[in-house]
Amino acid sequence: MRFSFDQCTVSGVALTRMPGSACERLSPVYIRFLKAGWAIATAIALAAFTIPLFAGMPLAQKHESRHEIDQFEDDWRDAVLNSDTKAMDTLLADDYIGITANGTIENKDQTLARLRAGGRRITSLTISERKVRFYEKTAVVTCLVDVKGTNVEGTEVSGSYRYTHVYVRDEQGKWKIVSFEASRIREPGPRHKNDLH
Repeated sequence: MRFSFDQCTVSGVALTRMPGSACERLSPVYIRFLKAGWAIATAIALAAFTIPLFAGMPLAQKHESRHEIDQFEDDWRDAVLNSDTKAMDTLLADDYIGITANGTIENKDQTLARLRAGGRRITSLTISERKVRFYEKTAVVTCLVDVKGTNVEGTEVSGSYRYTHVYVRDEQGKWKIVSFEASRIREPGPRHKNDLH
């Protein structure tokens, strides 16, 4: 037995009906439902292509900002190596908060005072795996750093660390570090009962 099919179009969507049916018999509610579904599907498809183009800052501005952040990261490294409090003062925001690898919290004044005292001597800072992400006026930097040096007591602080810097662009359009946090990378081995899991 052979069947022939009727077809009609609603908002560009072809509807296939069984023999004896016609487009005019479709419920007006059903037709409105199909039209709404088609409109939503079209909007989603357009959004999928246009949102990535306009999300965040323009590409040229992002490239310029990335260059600035890379330079500031190099300046921060040099300030640590040379105990340069003047350079560090310029990099840190007034409300800066740092969390060291041992969990100590430092504000800007405390960080500058520690750097000025020169008790901790860092002889080498090798930074790699730098990733920079932008969120409008905020930049988040994550890095792997290999450190060689000693602390106030003269004990070794050498090792591998991961750190995060959070930059915010201030009202003058300058990037400032508002947050720092470091974590030491421990060698694989048995966990101690006091380790965080």
